[in-house]
Amino acid sequence: MTITYEWRGDIDNSALNALHAEGFGGPVGQTGWRARLHRHSLGWVCAREGDRLVGFVNVAWDGGVHAFVLDTVVAQRDRSRGVGAALVKAAAEGSRTAGCEWLHVDFEEHLRSFYFEACGFKETAAGLIAL
Repeated sequence: MTITYEWRGDIDNSALNALHAEGFGGPVGQTGWRARLHRHSLGWVCAREGDRLVGFVNVAWDGGVHAFVLDTVVAQRDRSRGVGAALVKAAAEGSRTAGCEWLHVDFEEHLRSFYFEACGFKETAAGLIAL
């Protein structure tokens, strides 16, 4: 079956909570994703195989030209199929169409090759304060 990608696709809170728990570990939460995304995000991309949610990425923004990739997640059984890179590509296209000029991402070290090699991000100097 073919995987489809949809910018600002319909969100089912329970499906996204389950995917998020699978991808990041921990129990299935009760996050109200639909409301959160509509309130805080420029957009998001849903990857589906039929009716099954297989991937997701959120794109937050500053209200101007900077967008930020958050919560990139792919179901375990769908990894290594290019789903994550396709999610980020669709997020970049949606952000560009919305008028953004920059797409930022923070990641853990083990994801370095994914973001730099598979997705095309360039290394920059950045700072972070743990709160």
